[in-house]
Amino acid sequence: MHKVLITSVPFGQKNRKPIEILDSLSVDYEINKIGRKLSEDELKSMINDYTILIAGTEPITRKVMENAPELKLISRIGIGLDNVDLKSAKDLGIKVSYTPDAPAPAVSELTIGLMISIMRSIQIANMNMHQGNWNRFFGRRFEDLTIGIIGLGRIGKRVLEHLNGFKCREILLSDLIEDHDIASNRNIRWVDKETIYSHSDLITLHIPLNSSTHNLIGSKEIAMMKDDVMLVNTSRGGIIDEIELYNGLKKGKIASAAIDVFEKEPYEGNLSTLDNCLITSHMGSMTEDCRSRMEVEATEEAARFIKGEKLELAVPKDEYEDL
Repeated sequence: MHKVLITSVPFGQKNRKPIEILDSLSVDYEINKIGRKLSEDELKSMINDYTILIAGTEPITRKVMENAPELKLISRIGIGLDNVDLKSAKDLGIKVSYTPDAPAPAVSELTIGLMISIMRSIQIANMNMHQGNWNRFFGRRFEDLTIGIIGLGRIGKRVLEHLNGFKCREILLSDLIEDHDIASNRNIRWVDKETIYSHSDLITLHIPLNSSTHNLIGSKEIAMMKDDVMLVNTSRGGIIDEIELYNGLKKGKIASAAIDVFEKEPYEGNLSTLDNCLITSHMGSMTEDCRSRMEVEATEEAARFIKGEKLELAVPKDEYEDL
């Protein structure tokens, strides 16, 4: 009989359908009782006799998997796979699935919101008002800005679609594969990352975390950027070197940043001491509709596995190619 461990937090709070699916399968399941992201050791200690893991962003390492001899499926709630050791999963015969489409609408909309917030110093004005200080801040508008987008996958493309409505002065795109169909307007063009660094007023990141993107933006890249550049990261922690980001913000090279993701979460670092760094708690996908869709899709995938049906959201082979 299958046993299902659900580690993602939250789960089933806004929509009971994932719970109803599990109940209909007559399987034993347990939902994360700690109520937060698990550490590697915490997950290792509780996973030993489960056959299916419905997972969040906790580290699913070889050590964890080797302590789970019955584990057959990791059904990831979300799109990121940097927390799953895919090579070990492949070596140990554990299938991995994810929900790549569900988070995109919510993450892209939050990205636009964060852009506007730092462009107009909304977070600083809010803090000032709560402290009893009436200060008005000069801001900037999209029509006067060159926006750089690094990563044009599901989320990056949606961000581009939203930005088209703001009539940006120019939008620069960079990715491994250039899709020229999405750069048909004369103010949108494909360039290399170095051109984005040196020409953009605001840079937004939408790429996965892997060996080639870890600390992609460090001191060298920040030095290439315009003075008073703005940065937004709603993709993955670890893509921007957090120490160099802090230094850039503290020295004024970077005017402001909006960061939703961190190398270690929950985040307790120095960026929280800077007014010009808007930080949020990895909440890009946290809208009721997108979060519910992610949970339902991950649970439905677990149900297919239990019924012996073909997985519809299995991680594609190209994700394993560089392992």
